[in-house]
Amino acid sequence: MNHTRHQHFSISRTAFLSFVSIALCCDGNGAEPDAIPLWTNGAVGSESRMKEAEKIDQGPGKCNVTNVHHPSITPYLPKASIATGTAIIIAPGGGHRMLCLGHEGGSLAEWFAENGIAAFVLKYRLAREQGSTYTVDDHAMADTRRAIRMVRANAKEWNVNAERVGILGFSAGGELAALAAMESDDGVSSSADLIEQVSCRPDFQVLIYPGSSSRFSVKTGMPPAFVALGANDRDDISIGMAELYLKYKAAKVPCELHIYSNAGHGFGYRAGTTDAAGDWPQRLCQWLRDSRLLLEPATVK
Repeated sequence: MNHTRHQHFSISRTAFLSFVSIALCCDGNGAEPDAIPLWTNGAVGSESRMKEAEKIDQGPGKCNVTNVHHPSITPYLPKASIATGTAIIIAPGGGHRMLCLGHEGGSLAEWFAENGIAAFVLKYRLAREQGSTYTVDDHAMADTRRAIRMVRANAKEWNVNAERVGILGFSAGGELAALAAMESDDGVSSSADLIEQVSCRPDFQVLIYPGSSSRFSVKTGMPPAFVALGANDRDDISIGMAELYLKYKAAKVPCELHIYSNAGHGFGYRAGTTDAAGDWPQRLCQWLRDSRLLLEPATVK
């Protein structure tokens, strides 16, 4: 799929990729890599709070992050020998009150990287955290679209194909992923910010038990979609997404839907699980290959 103004920038790490060491949060097998701020000088509306530390509630099986005022992406890159060129930005859920990174963040990103897919965990501003002045549409979505632009702008450096950059979201993050697929732009060629010159249209969308499905609309030409959820989830998700699938079909937007009969909300990704719902990343990779969005070398385990 072609994107208007898909530009490839090789920007030095010292000049552009000003890595910021944010408190470590063990999502997977080791310490989290350094996060890259989406805006070096602060996101619009958050400049005065960008230096505040994130808060982490960590325990067995969880790593919940709040107080996000300097939105970022954390890259998990595959070895060059197995890199497929496909990239996925992961938007964790948490009801816009927190980011549930334990089972919806780094562990999945590690799995993608081990299987040749570049993954980027997004920390976005939280619209429903107590005392928050942010909104989903003005702040969380600005962060989501900026993340897509950033990955695409740095495609060459990160060994990514700029035309195979997708967005995956869980629950509240699924809302952001769907909204990003619904409304995007080609970038502003006159912008002094090189990242803003690049398209924010995802090449595919992955919606895992997405929230706020009543907000979703479908039109011809949208990015193809992969959807996975539990039959025992809330009706607005289980029934809402089943109804939405029919709208995708009517609009001729390629879509694959998996509804797991014994699952509810929040199954996420946990290494070593043996239930059917826990195997959804395998189904996703099969769909990506069938859709020509995941090409060799694709050594999915």
